[in-house]
Amino acid sequence: MKNSWLDTFMDAIRVEKGFSPNTCRAYRKDLEQFFAFLAKESDANRPLDERRIDALAIRAYLGWLHKRCKRSTIARKLSCLRSFFKFLVKRGILETNPADAVLTPKRGQPVPNYLPVDDVFRMLDGLKGDSLLALRNKAILETLYSSGIRVGELVGADLVDVDFTKGLIRVWGKGDKERFVPVGNKALQSIRAYLDAREAARREASETKDRSALFLNKSGGRLSARSVARLVDKVNRQLALMRPISPHGFRHTFATHMLDGGADLRMVQELLGHASLSTTQRYTHVSMDRLMEVYDKSHPRG
Repeated sequence: MKNSWLDTFMDAIRVEKGFSPNTCRAYRKDLEQFFAFLAKESDANRPLDERRIDALAIRAYLGWLHKRCKRSTIARKLSCLRSFFKFLVKRGILETNPADAVLTPKRGQPVPNYLPVDDVFRMLDGLKGDSLLALRNKAILETLYSSGIRVGELVGADLVDVDFTKGLIRVWGKGDKERFVPVGNKALQSIRAYLDAREAARREASETKDRSALFLNKSGGRLSARSVARLVDKVNRQLALMRPISPHGFRHTFATHMLDGGADLRMVQELLGHASLSTTQRYTHVSMDRLMEVYDKSHPRG
């Protein structure tokens, strides 16, 4: 289905809302799936029109998704529809938002996947080698664990974003929001070792190209989030971890270990770049295990 309003909506969330390219792609994919479902279910002789879409059509779509997706995914797709129809209401195309009449599926609170401290140390200390690729890989994982930044923020960082003197890295989060995040000495040392090796290789090859990205791929271009995922998956297999981790799992691990160490919840919220404290609060469920362990060992009647 060709939908001009979809394109207009995509332009709006990209320009006005400042959504990232990944978020925009996800919105477009969700909306195209919705309209494809409607096209399949509707009368072939009756063209689709946003003004005829009602809550029943949306419920039918969610019912179709029920056997195919997790509740969290369905909730995300419904949120996307709400945003789209809200946009049409503001533009005067619709009088009311049909998605507002549809209840969001209840979602269980998932426990974020994270690694115990010993496993993190085993992983990071196990990364050996002085080749450019080995140094880069170690710097990537050290930075993810040390800062808790998103993988998209990591691969989007430039050389000028790292302040070695102050121990900070500047990243651009969701909504293109800038924030500065502390980076530990171990990570900074790994980044420095990688950059020194990279500069030596550049001089040896008499290369004059501008390589502004902090982390480069084998071809000298900016590293992608997919490449980081492949790196983490490879390390998971090499170490045969009982609890495999994803690149985003380093973020969960960072938050959990910070809270276990006594960090204030609002400070962790600031470090992670969460707009809402409730998003950060889910990590307290994980840290509660540690809290109960300390209580049982410390309290006379525990």
